[in-house]
Order: sequence, then structure tokens, then C-alpha cells
Amino acid sequence: MTVPSPVRVVVADDERMVRTALRAILAAEPDLEVVGEAATGAEAVSVVRELRPDVVLMDVRMPGVDGIRATEQILATLAGPPRIVVVTTFENDSYVYDALRAGAAGFLLKRADADALVQAVRLVAHSDTLLFPSAVRELALRHARAHPAPPAWVARLTARESEVLRHMAGGLTNAEIARRMEVGPATVKSHVAAVLAKVGVRDRTQAVIAAYEAGFLRTG
Repeated sequence: MTVPSPVRVVVADDERMVRTALRAILAAEPDLEVVGEAATGAEAVSVVRELRPDVVLMDVRMPGVDGIRATEQILATLAGPPRIVVVTTFENDSYVYDALRAGAAGFLLKRADADALVQAVRLVAHSDTLLFPSAVRELALRHARAHPAPPAWVARLTARESEVLRHMAGGLTNAEIARRMEVGPATVKSHVAAVLAKVGVRDRTQAVIAAYEAGFLRTG
């Protein structure tokens, strides 16, 4: 029986104690491996380009190049980039919202316990679900920008694609959406790809953020 390779993680934070704590938590898990660290956003970009991890835990506030810019650079310049989870002290931080809009897969609070950290890394590495959907919704409530009219992509969605997008926002996996809609997983995968293409985003987190901003998903 082949043993799956561990999820390779890079930890980027300007505080050494935070990096050490995150490394210790992840190192205790046999399926997770911290392969590198970075103390600045610029260093994070360099380390990720060199090591090509599966997941990056990215502090949003770092000197020089912050976590948002580092996220943008990594996603814009690497083919098959890692999943990026931004790590923050405050969940309503505008930096976090901007990082999600830039392409981060989700966010995690620094005060989260070890189990939540491990769950987040595993989820973004292996699953097609939204990380902490209720937290993303609350963040959208605080920060979504008002639009005078829905963007053009809203009208281009088919009824099925609209339904899939709502299920994505609820945190359902493709398999769960397939069961809910009574269709095959391959059909759902095709609908998800179509949604991302029409919205003009990289992944489902960005799609859900865009849907809240457009008023397609009601935040009230």
C-alpha cells in the first residue's frame, strides 16, 4: 500500500515565536511537513518559488511586502501555485478581505487552537470545499462593496450554475453538491469550472466573495 506524501507547508510570519509555534503544531502530524519559513513577504515569495509547497500559511501584516502583495505575486507568477491561507489577529481586518479577493483560499485566526490549524491545512490541501464558510460570510458582511447594478456575469449564469454557486457559498463539497442536486460529480465539476470562468476568478473563495459583492448572495 502506497503511503501518501505529506502536505508540504511554508510558514510566513515576521514573528519568530509564531513561526516556531506553527511549525511545532504541524510537525506533530504525520501527514503534514513544514518545508520552509519566511519572515517577510518578499522572502515568502522567494521561498515558495524555490520549494513549491502545497500550502502557505501567510501572515497578512509583514514589513515591506505584506501578505496581500506576496499572495498576489505568488499566484500571478507560479504555474500550479500553492493554496494560501492568510493568518491574522483580527477576523474583520480589511487586510484579510483584500487577501481573499487577491486569491487566498481562506483565513485563520492566530488564536485558533491546534486542531483548527491542522484542519485548515488539510482542508485547503485536499478538499474542494470553502474554508470556514460562515467566517467568509461575516467578513463579506463587513467589507463587501456596494454595486449600483449587478455585474454582467450574474446574468450569464445558468440556473444550474447559480444553484452550484449558492451551494459553494454554503461550504458544500462537489460530492455533496452532486447529491443535493441529484447529478454526477463530473457534472458539478463542470458547473464549478463554468462559474469560475464567468465570474473571472481563480477559485471558489474568490467566486463567493464576488457573489456577495454583487448582491447575488444575500448577506442580510
